[in-house]
Amino acid sequence: MAGLGAHVTGTLYGHRRGHVHLAFQADGKSCPVVLVELATATSALVREMASGLVRISLECERKSGGEKAETTTAAAATRLVEEPLWRAYVNGKKCGFAVRRDCGPADWKVLRAVEPVSMGAGVIPGDGGGTDGDVMYMRARFERVVGSKDSEAFYMMNPDNNGGPELSVYLLRI
Repeated sequence: MAGLGAHVTGTLYGHRRGHVHLAFQADGKSCPVVLVELATATSALVREMASGLVRISLECERKSGGEKAETTTAAAATRLVEEPLWRAYVNGKKCGFAVRRDCGPADWKVLRAVEPVSMGAGVIPGDGGGTDGDVMYMRARFERVVGSKDSEAFYMMNPDNNGGPELSVYLLRI
């Protein structure tokens, strides 16, 4: 599996009444290195984003073991982006869990539809004609900062370089 560099493509998407999916790719055409489904409703995250800065924090448990050497080996064996289950927080409020997923056909359909988009947000119309089938998305370039083997951060890059990131995603193993 390809790794992530210092700059990645990030896509948040989900059906209006469904859950948010978050994918990070080395570039807009590659398979996602990180794909998680948050328990947060897409409509709730859209409301939160309309209010200004958004911080998504995903926290997972450090593997516990009898000896420190075993714990270190287990943590090193599982890369942070490969952890299967996360506690999710949006702007400090607990919002359930996030689950790492494999990229299935429905995910590929969305990612292929937004592949030409380098930065932006919009709606992909659903097949049924109603709003339930519509998929909302936001795509941007993110700066990836690795703090340690137990912490990574993704900061949305503003193309005009004014102000700080409007969206940040933190992965933490605690």
